[in-house]
Amino acid sequence: MKNQNIIAVVAFSLLLCCSLLPSSTTALLLPSPTKHIASRRPHNRQPTLTSLSATSSSSINEDDSPRTLISKGMNSFRNGDVSTSLQYFDKANDSVPDNKLTPYLWQRGISYYYLDKFQEGHEQFSLDVRVNPLDVEEIVWDIACLARMNDSRLFPVENQMSLPKGKNDRRKIMSTVYSLFRNDGATEYDLREAGHDSNISDEFYSLFYLGLYCEIRGETSKAEMYMKMAERSKYATGAGYGDYMSACARVHCKLRGWVV
Repeated sequence: MKNQNIIAVVAFSLLLCCSLLPSSTTALLLPSPTKHIASRRPHNRQPTLTSLSATSSSSINEDDSPRTLISKGMNSFRNGDVSTSLQYFDKANDSVPDNKLTPYLWQRGISYYYLDKFQEGHEQFSLDVRVNPLDVEEIVWDIACLARMNDSRLFPVENQMSLPKGKNDRRKIMSTVYSLFRNDGATEYDLREAGHDSNISDEFYSLFYLGLYCEIRGETSKAEMYMKMAERSKYATGAGYGDYMSACARVHCKLRGWVV
């Protein structure tokens, strides 16, 4: 009975917190269906096929909800229109008062990276990690932004974020990615092997982050090799085609002129 009372109090508190937020913000705080953190990204989700490559900022509907704006931004990104994706994400952010949405716009941080807006990307991911300190991928993307802002030969980067003391990512592949980017002991070989010895999802993520890692280190040839392998992997071309990170691999290769 004591446990039941505790559960009831917790449930009521959650409902009360949600009731105090604007409905648009509450909806956007729900687990993202496209994020690779804590099993929140369904690997068999299929992409939206509507092409937004010709979209311009003038076509943004002022009446669109924040959720709709984010969805349109993600679709624009998937179709390689990174500039328009940023316009949608900015509009979504501006539509929610008091910057309440800002720390949850991880998609905007990725668009910043691919538009070479590394300072803005660093600021976005820094805010993201404050509200989600266990998100390894956002820490890694922040390190990527910091590295691109500075001399790639100076590695590891200064002032890099970390997981809370005593915490780690239970997924072997992401714990290896984290260690590699932070220069905490893992090597390029370790990440390659971690992906090779696991499932097709882990294989993709090892290749993708090896490509990103080599890029921020200035090793362009290796970055191209890994990213092209990620783009044509079984995961990115099959069950994980709709994964936002699969789209990142495609956009990455397209922007760099790396023909697969």
